[in-house]
Amino acid sequence: MAVKNQSKYQAIVIGASAGGHAALNKLLPALTADLPVPVIIIHHMHPEFDDYSIRQLYKKCALNVKIAEEKEPVEPGNIYFGPPNYHLLIEQDKTFSLSVSAPVNYARPSIDVLFESASDVYQDKLIGVILTGANDDGSNGLKTIKNRRGVVIVQNPAEAEMSKMPESALRLTKIDYVLNLNDIASKLLYILRHDI
Repeated sequence: MAVKNQSKYQAIVIGASAGGHAALNKLLPALTADLPVPVIIIHHMHPEFDDYSIRQLYKKCALNVKIAEEKEPVEPGNIYFGPPNYHLLIEQDKTFSLSVSAPVNYARPSIDVLFESASDVYQDKLIGVILTGANDDGSNGLKTIKNRRGVVIVQNPAEAEMSKMPESALRLTKIDYVLNLNDIASKLLYILRHDI
């Protein structure tokens, strides 16, 4: 069943850290080419990663995969990664901006920075996802999304390669769905089809 062309939701944001490459390589190829919203990801990765590296890592994806650029419009049909060494933010006109301000939770890019700026723009039309990771980054941002009535999903810590990041999110806020990795893509597609 295809995803409908329109959804009340306008974006999906995903945070991952240690173990994130393997997790994203399962999750992202399961998202269909007709996904009606952009997917924006902060993954704490090696500073040498560039656009070519990202495309090669995720070449099985049906959606276009790229590193987000300054002032680039945020558009459906794309999976955007925050570039290494820059915070990635979304402006009110739904374009990206990059910042070299101080690390947050020892990270730049920071998941919290993306999630909070995206929540400012999309309000209750945002879906936030936290995957495997060994720190607390993303917990506050996910709480912000939830407080603005967005949908929040956390990978089941019991099956995450590194459980600290999902566990931190679970401690801080009431999560809508705690799911095994293999079930997250289908849940995202279901939410977008049914506007739940």
